[in-house]
Amino acid sequence: MVHLSILDLVPILRGGTVREALERSLDLAQHVERFGYRRFWVAEHHNMTGIASAATSVVIGHLAGGTRTIRVGAGGIMLPNHSPLVIAEQFGTLEALHPGRIDLGLGRAPGTDQRALRALRRDPAAAEDFPRDVQELQVLLGPVRPGQPVQAVPGAGCAVPIWILGSSTFGAQLAAALGLPYAFASHFAPRDLMPALEAYRKQFTRSKQLAAPYAMVGVNVFAAETDAEARRLFTSAQQQFTDLVRGDPGPLRPPIEDIDKYWLPHEKAQASKMLDFALVGSRETVRAGLERVVRTTRADELMLVSAIHDHAARIRSYEIAMEAASSSRVLADAPPATERR
Repeated sequence: MVHLSILDLVPILRGGTVREALERSLDLAQHVERFGYRRFWVAEHHNMTGIASAATSVVIGHLAGGTRTIRVGAGGIMLPNHSPLVIAEQFGTLEALHPGRIDLGLGRAPGTDQRALRALRRDPAAAEDFPRDVQELQVLLGPVRPGQPVQAVPGAGCAVPIWILGSSTFGAQLAAALGLPYAFASHFAPRDLMPALEAYRKQFTRSKQLAAPYAMVGVNVFAAETDAEARRLFTSAQQQFTDLVRGDPGPLRPPIEDIDKYWLPHEKAQASKMLDFALVGSRETVRAGLERVVRTTRADELMLVSAIHDHAARIRSYEIAMEAASSSRVLADAPPATERR
């Protein structure tokens, strides 16, 4: 069976507050837990006025504390921004508080712009150390070795599952070499999806954490009772990506009736390219789209992203997507996944 999970960017709405965004995120996590989603991830972004998850481990603690069974984690922590020891301690603490429910996805991008990168005191060359930092983090989260001079307390021996995130073949090759599950960011950078999945599966080396390749694919989903209503909801994401193209990201905008009045032709081309992996429509439209994605990618898991302005409509979108998946023989009959924990 292909599992469904969620990446929530904890969107701040225009005219809204961070507190409201965090409250909505927890409410969403509680709903999708009941719907049957496998995991709920949030991501590290800095200097983004439309995203409230910069203090990612704190947000994860908030979400895990308000839910009971769904896995909660980072999709991801931008490891070059941090010391591996600090991340081991943070996620060791989360695992101690919420045993068996914490995931740690790691990326090597800064998750911000150049000015904020400097404010983070981050060396731009730190990304080159990403593979070594991942391995250091693995050691810190693993069993304490005889004579080990530095230990993560909490953290040592907690075995929080580590994922590698990416939007290119670099992350795929690293995940394969280390025998880790791999999540591809096709919800905003779909271009290299298929080459990355091919490299990951072809080069995968078995590890203590994972016996066989396990790939997650990001998909934008905007589901509603009708195709027309779903297309209207989708205009919030289309505006959001247009703002990114313009270099002016901000809080999530409400939907509009005619997106062509908002973007220019070249902006439409760029934004639409980033949103190429988007399923927009009614239950049947979304079901067919999910089946197409699974057939094409052979994904073990799909991570859905829905930048929908209205909270009730966003919850309903995820409910419809789960209903669509549950009625699909393609998703139900997929080979069993091999992910540990």
